Amino acid sequence: MKKNIKKGKITVIVTMIVVCFALTLVMSMQFKIVNQTDITSIENMREAELRTELANWKSKYEETDQKCEETIKKIEEYNTTSQSNEETGKLVDEELEQVNLSLGKTDVQGQGIEVTLRETDNEEIARINGDDLLVIVNALKLAGAEAISINDERIINMSDIADINETFVKINGKRILAPYVIKAIGNSSHLETALIGNGGHVDEMKKIGQNVSIDKLNRVKILKYNEDIKLKYVQ
Repeated sequence: MKKNIKKGKITVIVTMIVVCFALTLVMSMQFKIVNQTDITSIENMREAELRTELANWKSKYEETDQKCEETIKKIEEYNTTSQSNEETGKLVDEELEQVNLSLGKTDVQGQGIEVTLRETDNEEIARINGDDLLVIVNALKLAGAEAISINDERIINMSDIADINETFVKINGKRILAPYVIKAIGNSSHLETALIGNGGHVDEMKKIGQNVSIDKLNRVKILKYNEDIKLKYVQ
């Protein structure tokens, strides 16, 4: 029995020795691994990772900065284009306004004269006809009239003034009856002189007894030409 006890103790001691040896071996291996691992290498690895990360952020920043600059350039281009379009639009509007004025498609006002022609009861005195109106209109144009109307019918380059059967006058295709009121915008003195000066048609009409009067006005309003301007042959 004593032998068995001794044998058991020996076994326990041997087992403990083996365990202690194994622990010592594992610890020595861990210390060896730690000693073989260079701390500087770890720091270098971290520094490399940081550099890589920094390089990535720098690349992202440069890309974002480039996009920002491109956006700013586009905004400047848009502003320049917008200003250019506004200036172009303004010029187009001004040109369109001048064209409409030339075509008589705009109401206008300014200094000028008003010529009123009335029929008389005297049958010996010739009636006022389309030729009289046409001669007066042409004289006013030569004197620099910028706009003319007869009984609020705007006279344009294509207007027709025709005497119908020695009874009434047609202007712009519409029947016009006396009294005839001719309005003209321009230098009032020049316009008046063109009609009553030596050889002026109004002066001649007065000499044969026709009732014609001229008023110089600071403000004459002439309405626009309301019909569509149609061209048959111009392409």
